[in-house]
Amino acid sequence: MDANKILIAVDGSENSRRSIDYVSDILRGCAQYTIKLLSIEHLPDRDFFVDDTAWKKACEKKREELLSFLYDGKQMLTEQGISENMIHTDYIENCHSPLPGEPGYCSRGTSIALDILHKAKEENFGTVVIGRRGVSKAEEFMFGSVSNKIIHSTSDCTIWVVQ
Repeated sequence: MDANKILIAVDGSENSRRSIDYVSDILRGCAQYTIKLLSIEHLPDRDFFVDDTAWKKACEKKREELLSFLYDGKQMLTEQGISENMIHTDYIENCHSPLPGEPGYCSRGTSIALDILHKAKEENFGTVVIGRRGVSKAEEFMFGSVSNKIIHSTSDCTIWVVQ
């Protein structure tokens, strides 16, 4: 793992924004770090929409919001003195194939945490930064926690969880 490569996983939340702020505060003016802002598409459940048209509109709106958040996050980092050519963004779309490790990989929508860790391993990131959503203990028990799963699913890189 490359200690000078930092992956910040973002979902558009306030905690994601705090993660970007945290990294920019720590790395302000440091030229030797490469940073990637990563967002994994997580589509809304179709059952909550009256028809496919409404669902597709909601999906497109969410996609636009996340792409805008990635752009804003890159701007936040450059405003703190981090060189723009050292900051990259990546948006992984949801799909149903191929599997991780196969060419053309995209999220299968089953585990955002594993998608983040796959990207970290694939691109040799030494540090993964993620915001903690602050779910209740009951929600975490029922649905899991992305940050918790990342912490417990890796041993080959540093994990920063920002609250």
